Amino acid sequence: MSVVVDVIIPALNEQQSVGLVVKAIDRSEVRHIVVVDNGSKDQTAQVAAEAGATVLEEPEKGYGAACLRGLAYLSGLSRVPDLVVFLDADFADDPAMLGQLIAPIRNGEADLVIGTRVAALRQPGSMTIAQRWGNQLATTLIRWLYGYRFSDLGPFRAIRWTSLMQLGMSDRNYGWTVEMQVKAARQGLRCCEVAVPYRVRIGQSKVSGTVRGTVLAGYKILFTVFKYALR
Repeated sequence: MSVVVDVIIPALNEQQSVGLVVKAIDRSEVRHIVVVDNGSKDQTAQVAAEAGATVLEEPEKGYGAACLRGLAYLSGLSRVPDLVVFLDADFADDPAMLGQLIAPIRNGEADLVIGTRVAALRQPGSMTIAQRWGNQLATTLIRWLYGYRFSDLGPFRAIRWTSLMQLGMSDRNYGWTVEMQVKAARQGLRCCEVAVPYRVRIGQSKVSGTVRGTVLAGYKILFTVFKYALR
């Protein structure tokens, strides 16, 4: 494996799907699959380990907190990865797309690649109206404020390790994905998108599946977009 690729999968109560996600990843493409159990009350950690993942614990609830825990683990390895893939544990994204997602980075064409959930490849019902509207609003604001054209804040993404370290990621909850994109725009990283299929997730979303989660995520995304624009 000339380019070392590691995968980080934040997971909270995803025992029904996390094993499917881990097993669907082409192991010839990646070195480590790191599942970060974000305080699950079910058998998420056990299922992930049985599927072949390295399982870490992050008791502080928050998508960003789980991602940062995974990065801390990778930072402590004798060889850090060349690039990192972030993937949700709900099996909505297709792990088989990983090779296409990382190709622009491997080929030296990009530093950050977003897996874009285009309408033509989305399973009906896979994204709520609030998600679609929020994505459109956030990406429009990023274009206006930062001059970068994104079409999605999709969680399935790949980034060069050196670029990721340069960003100095810090958000510990709902703002993780948008923080990565606005910081990439501010720092002039080469960004591109790869269209990926998106299906109805297994189980209920902790964000879009609740009114509270939807409101908090929307607020944090907009707050993050404006916060870095004013710096």
